[in-house]
Amino acid sequence: MMLHAGSTADSLERGLRAVATPERAANEKRYLKSDLEFIGATVGDIRRTVRTLIIKDQGDLRYGELIALVEELWRKPIHERRMAAVVLLEFCDPLLTIRDLVLLERLIRESKTWALADGLAGRVTGAIVWRDEQAARTLDRWSQDDDFWVRRSALLALMISLRKGGDFERFGRFADAMVHEKEFFIRKAIGWVLREASKSRPDEVFGWLSPRTARVSGVTIREAVKYLRPEQRDVLMGAYRQRRPAGTEFSL
Repeated sequence: MMLHAGSTADSLERGLRAVATPERAANEKRYLKSDLEFIGATVGDIRRTVRTLIIKDQGDLRYGELIALVEELWRKPIHERRMAAVVLLEFCDPLLTIRDLVLLERLIRESKTWALADGLAGRVTGAIVWRDEQAARTLDRWSQDDDFWVRRSALLALMISLRKGGDFERFGRFADAMVHEKEFFIRKAIGWVLREASKSRPDEVFGWLSPRTARVSGVTIREAVKYLRPEQRDVLMGAYRQRRPAGTEFSL
């Protein structure tokens, strides 16, 4: 039996309202500085409700059903419904291909908050990019977009690939073009991706940061060096404090 997107989305909303609190709704709206309506359900509530109501009860979704339900959840300007759409895409990401980057780009533009955009970029888009290297060409365009949420998404969408040994050069090129930016969410994203990459590729992260320690922001470098070896971290932070490149003073 075909899933009915409208009734399923409304059932999910009712389930979330049943476990929500007005205090959390007010706090989340204030914290995220969002124009959306907030029900007051936690991310854990959303994930459990999506898993129970849709994944378990409905069984395997067809591609068309997935997209219709995502669009229906997103249609109402309610934060938790939109977060449920993101969670659903995460759960069903094997159904997605490079063709779905058009949809994901639109959702990222409409998100206007890290709480929605980061899942769409890092986990959903990132999974597509890892499976299909041609998808990374779309990120080349995203990295130069006027919308900083789209630029941030270009960085975050490479995180899965970098963890699994993918192309560091593309990330380095994106980050180098954005390293001068004042936008906090760009600075944080550069540092965040470097931090995650450093867990398995510390020398590449050290090598990228060394000539740029005079240019990166404090937000970026403090995040990036967290998992580097102590001697690498000391060299980079020392050069950063003196606002000079780390150069070749340290042997990898």
